[in-house]
Amino acid sequence: MIRLTINGKQRELEAPMPLLAFLEQHRINPQVIAVEYNGEILKRERFGDITLREGDRVEIVHMVGGGAA
Repeated sequence: MIRLTINGKQRELEAPMPLLAFLEQHRINPQVIAVEYNGEILKRERFGDITLREGDRVEIVHMVGGGAA
Protein backbone atom coordinates (compact mmCIF):
# COMPACT_ATOMS: atom_id res chain seq x y z
CA MET A 1 0.00 0.00 0.00
CA ILE A 2 1.33 3.45 -0.90
CA ARG A 3 0.13 6.83 0.34
CA LEU A 4 0.05 9.97 -1.74
CA THR A 5 -1.87 13.25 -1.92
CA ILE A 6 -4.24 13.92 -4.79
CA ASN A 7 -5.99 17.30 -4.95
CA GLY A 8 -5.15 17.93 -1.31
CA LYS A 9 -6.59 14.64 -0.02
CA GLN A 10 -4.64 11.67 1.28
CA ARG A 11 -5.18 8.62 -0.92
CA GLU A 12 -3.94 5.05 -0.79
CA LEU A 13 -3.15 2.87 -3.78
CA GLU A 14 -2.40 -0.84 -3.71
CA ALA A 15 0.95 -0.28 -5.44
CA PRO A 16 2.72 2.26 -7.64
CA MET A 17 0.50 3.02 -10.63
CA PRO A 18 1.04 4.77 -13.96
CA LEU A 19 -0.63 8.18 -14.03
CA LEU A 20 -2.54 7.30 -17.21
CA ALA A 21 -3.92 4.13 -15.58
CA PHE A 22 -5.06 6.18 -12.56
CA LEU A 23 -6.81 8.66 -14.85
CA GLU A 24 -8.48 5.87 -16.82
CA GLN A 25 -9.59 4.10 -13.63
CA HIS A 26 -11.26 7.34 -12.48
CA ARG A 27 -12.73 8.08 -15.94
CA ILE A 28 -10.72 11.26 -16.34
CA ASN A 29 -10.01 12.30 -19.92
CA PRO A 30 -6.31 13.28 -20.08
CA GLN A 31 -7.09 15.65 -22.97
CA VAL A 32 -9.15 18.03 -20.80
CA ILE A 33 -7.01 18.30 -17.65
CA ALA A 34 -3.80 19.83 -16.39
CA VAL A 35 -1.61 17.91 -13.94
CA GLU A 36 0.85 19.23 -11.40
CA TYR A 37 3.13 16.43 -10.21
CA ASN A 38 5.30 17.12 -7.15
CA GLY A 39 5.24 20.84 -7.89
CA GLU A 40 5.89 20.57 -11.64
CA ILE A 41 3.20 21.24 -14.24
CA LEU A 42 3.38 18.36 -16.69
CA LYS A 43 3.10 18.63 -20.43
CA ARG A 44 0.42 16.23 -21.65
CA GLU A 45 2.98 14.17 -23.59
CA ARG A 46 4.74 13.37 -20.29
CA PHE A 47 1.66 11.80 -18.64
CA GLY A 48 2.77 8.37 -19.92
CA ASP A 49 6.20 8.75 -18.27
CA ILE A 50 4.84 9.25 -14.74
CA THR A 51 4.26 6.49 -12.18
CA LEU A 52 2.47 7.48 -8.97
CA ARG A 53 4.57 6.48 -5.95
CA GLU A 54 4.70 6.81 -2.17
CA GLY A 55 4.62 10.43 -1.02
CA ASP A 56 3.77 11.98 -4.39
CA ARG A 57 1.67 15.15 -4.50
CA VAL A 58 -0.64 15.45 -7.50
CA GLU A 59 -3.10 18.16 -8.47
CA ILE A 60 -5.52 17.40 -11.30
CA VAL A 61 -7.37 20.41 -12.70
CA HIS A 62 -10.23 20.10 -15.17
CA MET A 63 -10.36 22.67 -17.95
CA VAL A 64 -13.50 24.79 -17.99
CA GLY A 65 -14.54 26.67 -21.10
CA GLY A 66 -16.27 30.00 -21.10
CA GLY A 67 -15.65 33.65 -21.43
CA ALA A 68 -17.09 37.08 -20.99
CA ALA A 69 -20.55 37.74 -22.31
